[in-house]
Amino acid sequence: MSGSNFVDYVKIYCRSGRGGAGSRHLRREKFVAKGGPDGGDGGRGGHVIVRGNRNTWTLLHLKYQRHIFAGHGVSGGKQTSTGAAGKDAYIEVPLGTVAKNAETGEVLFEITEHDEERILVRGGKGGLGNVHFKSATNQTPRYAQPGEPESEMSVILELKVLADVGLVGFPNAGKSTLLSVMSAARPEIANYPFTTLVPNLGIVQYREHRSFVMADIPGIIEGAHEGKGLGLRFLRHIERNSVLLFMVPADSKDIGQEYKILLDELRQYNPELLDKKRLLAITKSDLIDDELQYEIEQELPDVPWVFISSVTQKGLSELKDMLWKELGNASLA
Repeated sequence: MSGSNFVDYVKIYCRSGRGGAGSRHLRREKFVAKGGPDGGDGGRGGHVIVRGNRNTWTLLHLKYQRHIFAGHGVSGGKQTSTGAAGKDAYIEVPLGTVAKNAETGEVLFEITEHDEERILVRGGKGGLGNVHFKSATNQTPRYAQPGEPESEMSVILELKVLADVGLVGFPNAGKSTLLSVMSAARPEIANYPFTTLVPNLGIVQYREHRSFVMADIPGIIEGAHEGKGLGLRFLRHIERNSVLLFMVPADSKDIGQEYKILLDELRQYNPELLDKKRLLAITKSDLIDDELQYEIEQELPDVPWVFISSVTQKGLSELKDMLWKELGNASLA
């Protein structure tokens, strides 16, 4: 997906519809001299509703649609007829979208299922018609309720990519290359920092027609939890991954220290991320011989690890097996 087409954060102004007024109509017919009240209720105002759509991957369609208005309810009519409800306004969003109140920062809800609907701004109730106010002492009430006014809210919609496996590593750790080899995804690949500016998703085929989704997320740097580099834009996407695959190149000066830095950035951003299943892939292992690999193995951290090469496809089958096993464990956790 082109970087210019991927939008994962928008702020929009939403306004629901006001409720229709109740009717004050009195029954008037040729052979009924003193007809009683027959005013109907007003229709409710339209809601602003957020709906999940698994075929949508970005918030791009909302980037230039900053105002969402629902329809107003229609006033009640004679013969106790209820006014029509205002037209609801629907906002289609990708799965993994979080809605927040822009003023308070309060998280309102998350959309995680296809066709899941949540009311963002509720429409005003319709007013009661005068038929509801008839009593023994007031046979012909000439008043009715007005409809409730519309509501408004500024809302932030924030996308957190939903994927089974999230790739975590410094820029140029080989994440994009691995995704391109293991799936049909074609992320931009080059030998300079931050080639990947937006998350890329790929479906990895496994045995017996099974598959899982892998996300190549922009590279992390020290201080990312403070917003450095791509900072918080990057880190929030990791929250929705079931398994984290840490990637460190075999030619790194200190693989254990690099892994520790990555882990520490996640901890400082959100300690709950450390509860996720973790694997370590030592990439670009085609650059080292067996003797050097053995020496590196003696100093690796206490986490399941595998040596891989996206160029020679060394260790990729083993990596798939490990990921599938951890995904099964994550679903049981």
